[in-house]
Amino acid sequence: MKSLSDNFSYEGKQLFKKGGEIIEVIEHIANLIPEDNEALQSIKEIMLHDAYQLQVKVSGAEAIDLYDLKMEAASFIRKAAKDLIVQKHALEMFDFEDSGYFDIVRELIEEYRLLFIQWVAKFDKWDYIIDRWGLFNPPGVSPHDKDPDDDIPF
Repeated sequence: MKSLSDNFSYEGKQLFKKGGEIIEVIEHIANLIPEDNEALQSIKEIMLHDAYQLQVKVSGAEAIDLYDLKMEAASFIRKAAKDLIVQKHALEMFDFEDSGYFDIVRELIEEYRLLFIQWVAKFDKWDYIIDRWGLFNPPGVSPHDKDPDDDIPF
């Protein structure tokens, strides 16, 4: 049986795999959170959501070719990873006694970040649609540029 990541780029597979390692550790930490602490339960949900985004968004980006859409997915991944890093502070603030385990997550996210950089560098900058909002255009492309496809008569 083929796995979901069989059609991924090499870099995408590595990133997806590391995301799975992060999810696994987050799930273990989440299982240590007391059921009767509402604040920690809320943090748990946020952590799990952010962790799952690390694989979901890689899958989405690997399924498309357009640079602007890949970059949009990459921005969600970056936000989720950065949000995960600071969750240790939230756990400590609410006296979670096992927050020290979160250092493992931080180490894994640093490894993930390095893989992420390699992955994004492989995006095809020539396969794009102009992002008229100006956030996810390849270098040298402006949201005000004329779209060459506008001259194609349909």
